[in-house]
Amino acid sequence: MKRFLFSLTGLLLALAPLAAQTQTYSDVTEVNVVEIPVQVLLDGKPVRNLKADNFVVYQDKGKQLVTGFEAVDLVAIPDDKAQEVPVPARRHFLLLFDLAFSEPKAIVQARGAAKDLLTGLHASDLVAVATYVASRGSELVLGFTSDRGQIEAAIDSLGLPELVDRTTVDPLRLYVEELRREIQENTNRDTQSSPERPTMKAFADEEVLRDMEQAMRASESGNTEVQKDKITAFTRSFTDLARLMRSVNGHKHVVYLSEGYDSSILLGSTDKGLDKEMQDAREKGEVWKVDSQQRFGSADAMNDVEGMLEELRRADCTVQAVDIAGLRGTSGSSGALGYERKGGRESLFQMARDTGGELYENFNDLSAAMGKMLERTGVTYVLTIQPETPPDGTYHALKVELRGLPRGARVVHRPGYFAPKPFAQRTRMERMLLTAGQVLAGEEGGQVRTSVMTAAIPAGAGTDGTADVPVLVEIDGPSLLHLHQGNDLPAEIYVYALDAKGQVRDYIAQTLTLDMFKVEAKLLQAGLKFYGHLELPPGSYKARVLVRNGRTGFHGLRVVPLEVPSFAGAGPADPKLLPPFFSEAKGEWLVVREAPRPGRRTVAVPSPTAARPGSASPP
Repeated sequence: MKRFLFSLTGLLLALAPLAAQTQTYSDVTEVNVVEIPVQVLLDGKPVRNLKADNFVVYQDKGKQLVTGFEAVDLVAIPDDKAQEVPVPARRHFLLLFDLAFSEPKAIVQARGAAKDLLTGLHASDLVAVATYVASRGSELVLGFTSDRGQIEAAIDSLGLPELVDRTTVDPLRLYVEELRREIQENTNRDTQSSPERPTMKAFADEEVLRDMEQAMRASESGNTEVQKDKITAFTRSFTDLARLMRSVNGHKHVVYLSEGYDSSILLGSTDKGLDKEMQDAREKGEVWKVDSQQRFGSADAMNDVEGMLEELRRADCTVQAVDIAGLRGTSGSSGALGYERKGGRESLFQMARDTGGELYENFNDLSAAMGKMLERTGVTYVLTIQPETPPDGTYHALKVELRGLPRGARVVHRPGYFAPKPFAQRTRMERMLLTAGQVLAGEEGGQVRTSVMTAAIPAGAGTDGTADVPVLVEIDGPSLLHLHQGNDLPAEIYVYALDAKGQVRDYIAQTLTLDMFKVEAKLLQAGLKFYGHLELPPGSYKARVLVRNGRTGFHGLRVVPLEVPSFAGAGPADPKLLPPFFSEAKGEWLVVREAPRPGRRTVAVPSPTAARPGSASPP
């Protein structure tokens, strides 16, 4: 057993952070800061080297003072500096797989196209993964992240009906590694029990596809009214998705992988033969053979589509529509398992055109096909204004004008923004995206004072090479309780360990429901002490720790450097110097440790009942 030494210097440094933060956190003030990502194009190419003086910003027709300006040129940013790019300047790509208006074979093949796109993105680009299923609507599988491993794991989970409706373990949707491990474990078990099914490892065997197709056939109908209802449900779900995207800071490209819906249901039939049949039936008095919606379309459904597109524009979402119909192969072949459906090219084209995007079809390499779009968006100018608008959720129109540029230069920017709503009025998913965005941005501060300490210790023989990293989070009680009302307090604690590439290697996420009748005195006297642990391989990390009062929305964010050494070969003569973990006297702090998680090791932490004031006990 190795010996670990604890230094007095380490103890003093450990006590310092909470006291030092007292001056960095101010009283609660809300400033409405609006960041506007802007691209400037000339002859389809990005214009570089512009200054703040080249832009004039108007909100609701009133001129605004530009209080902040930043230029981000992705060509000039190496991969090792990608995580320093501010979130508003990063490109956001939402990979949206349509499981309702697409054939199973096409969806499975579309996963490969989505992975092709990843190869052409910059290291700073953020990607999220979502699905649309007719019975459940739009579902976010993975939140916006630059972690390519998590993105590929989320893409791999598509096409398996029993996994599509799973809720990821991570409440912020930044880590889906458990999902990938469970898929692999299920695959291994299925392979052992049924050796004739080894292709499940590729998630593309005929049995899986047949299950998907059977579910799709059950929802198909030749009745025009039923199909119209499906389109109405689709537009309403996408409207809700657009409203959710308001919570994401930055311009969003919705990469919509689908075969599209039959637009003739909305626009009416252009089939001359069908028109003649209906005309003959009318002349013969056989009015039951005349389907007016099939011939003339549906005005109500068209209004729903227009409303959806307007919400997408207001949420600063551009639809990049990808027609995946050509990916399903030849219908009727044993490997295709597809069947003919009416083409939806027109609907895909409309969604792309009316939001400023493009339609991609007949592509071999999606990354290459989107090359021009990626080039156009490679230079972003972030303009910051601070308008005096109340936090009431209302929409405000924006206009950005250029000056000092040659004729023909064109500016692309968000058409407006929604003022922030009070935290209590936001939906669960809006709160999730807000919190995930704050963790991803890594901007320290907030209203809740916190102190964080971490240290790596060896996990012992027989492990997977990862070290145990205990994490101690001390939360100042009075700042956590500021403006709090109610008999209970939901305290949310999130710890994410990111490596130099921005990959999430492990996390802790826990919500504590605190009974104010029992714990308010302790919180006011000192605060909350939370113990948890990460499991990390050797390397350099940054632990991003966010604490939030789930009722008021007030939060505090800390970013702590973390070094995990390699403990291989260390012996009694090779001690490691670690900072101490300490506990206060019994009764001064409210002490909570993380809840057990399946497949995780149990790590001992200091016992607050055993520690004396000022003493240090090893973890």
